[in-house]
Amino acid sequence: MDTPEHLLETSTPSDEGRLQLLSAAFARLRLSMMAMPSMGLLFGGLLAWLGGNPVGLFVWGALYLPALWAVWRLHRRYLRDQSERKAMEVLATWQPRLQWLALGHGGALSLSVALSITGATYDFMLLLHTTLMGIAAVNAAQMTAHWGIYRALFFGMAWSLALLPWSFPGHWYFILPMTLVMNLVIYRSAFHAHRFFVRQIVLEERSRDLAERYLRASRAAETALAEKNRFLSTAAHDLRQPVHAMGLLAEAIALHGQGIPRLEGLLTQWRLSMRSVSHMFDALLDLSRIESGAVELRPAPVALASLFDDLQTQFSTEAAARRLALRLHRPPHEATVLADPALVRQSLANLVHNALRYTPHGGVLVGARRRGQHWRIEVWDTGVGVALEEQGQIYQAFYRPHHAWELHRSGHGLGLAVVARCVALMGARQGLQSQLGKGSCFWIELPATEAPPLSAQLAPMGAQGRHGPLQGRCLVLDDDPQVLGAWSALLGTWEVEVRLASNAGEAFAHIEAGFTPQAILCDQRLRSGESGFEVLRALLERYPDAHGAMVSGEFDAPELQEADAQGYLVLRKPVDAATLHALLAQWLRPTGA
Repeated sequence: MDTPEHLLETSTPSDEGRLQLLSAAFARLRLSMMAMPSMGLLFGGLLAWLGGNPVGLFVWGALYLPALWAVWRLHRRYLRDQSERKAMEVLATWQPRLQWLALGHGGALSLSVALSITGATYDFMLLLHTTLMGIAAVNAAQMTAHWGIYRALFFGMAWSLALLPWSFPGHWYFILPMTLVMNLVIYRSAFHAHRFFVRQIVLEERSRDLAERYLRASRAAETALAEKNRFLSTAAHDLRQPVHAMGLLAEAIALHGQGIPRLEGLLTQWRLSMRSVSHMFDALLDLSRIESGAVELRPAPVALASLFDDLQTQFSTEAAARRLALRLHRPPHEATVLADPALVRQSLANLVHNALRYTPHGGVLVGARRRGQHWRIEVWDTGVGVALEEQGQIYQAFYRPHHAWELHRSGHGLGLAVVARCVALMGARQGLQSQLGKGSCFWIELPATEAPPLSAQLAPMGAQGRHGPLQGRCLVLDDDPQVLGAWSALLGTWEVEVRLASNAGEAFAHIEAGFTPQAILCDQRLRSGESGFEVLRALLERYPDAHGAMVSGEFDAPELQEADAQGYLVLRKPVDAATLHALLAQWLRPTGA
């Protein structure tokens, strides 16, 4: 008998659903092309400033202007056909046209490299290639609604790889493999994003078809919800693997590129994109865990000052990257609420993330005020606001107001749904005040309590910064070769001697060869089907002086729950580089120690 997971994977959207995906991909393709005249002007100006010949790039950017006019007319014809013809006929006509358009756009992006080779410096070519890779990565999350269009763009851009020996004549032999690995990671991530889009359309269509039967069969719907949650929990590992690998590689590239301001700016945007993708996965999986009843409420005193420090650390970089002002009015040191620490942190993080996301200009203000026996934490923004008639629906899962879609095509309406579930689970109160076009104020009200002893208060999260070298030996076990490659790149950059393994046999082979690990990082799901936790315990029994941690993208695996209960450290993918460096700095002997 087919399981719901199997049906979800094998089902295809209707013609109307496929047309919806095609429209979303076409919108992203037009947006990407609109940015090209500015790109030609900026890179041409930079090349001229560096002493190169900018004529080719200026002409390249100028040629996009008539192309954009043609695309505008093409889009008008597309909208007319969409309103006058059947979805199947529109798909048959427009899918090949848009794929050719995407291929041409990708080829034009590759052409920018050929036009820049003569007289360009190493830094200029590095910036140009990194920009092209960033374009491929950003569109991997947004243009993949239609796989054929993104694939055409990707392969059109792939021609730039053939020019790497001329772009970096003295360094291409190590830049080319690194670029190939990163493009493969982007391509795999894009495929997962496409599958997610398709599943969303299939789920949306099924929800409409089964609405009336859902009312008559609530028990069957609860069963379907539980199975959906199991599916999402199982998929968590595969969804997080490419994001985890890209995060580690970004940190490694950042350390190699220190002193190149243009590269550092692009890597900041890359980290911001990775954080946004990770936040989307977290919201989706948190919602699944809360709805399935897997979250156990653990109320405790939470110091608001420490909570605000965490928010400042977590979102200051994102606010700066978006050119927004983030202000936090730190409450008094004794201000304390009774709440589940994890749930209240998740709720406030979601509110601040939403405020930054939907504030095009201005800023975000976070404050707290005492109201009787409660503390009200408020998040103000100068963003797009929420219309009065939509405020009752804003906390529903997968609901996004119309103007939110116009501002951001990415996102799936999960952040506020998680906030609502967390607040309800804690028995707290929440609300909002908003005016369309003026901004919003979202608030959470929690009961006040006595401040805990200073030693019991949680310290704020470590800020991200430049990470110094380490000295020591680390053994890493993971089932994904690309993730192992990313581990090797990052730990090697930190000057850590590292050995990689995909199962227990390979790990113990390294040990038999004389490698003595000081730190062991182990994924739960290994290629051989072994339990990562069992392997970690066996390795630590062999070397009791070593330190060990589980590193996994899964949340509800019984082995991870057992590891946590027994006091083992469990890290969730994608692992923050600052957190990882701080941990290894404690476990390994720093350089010069």
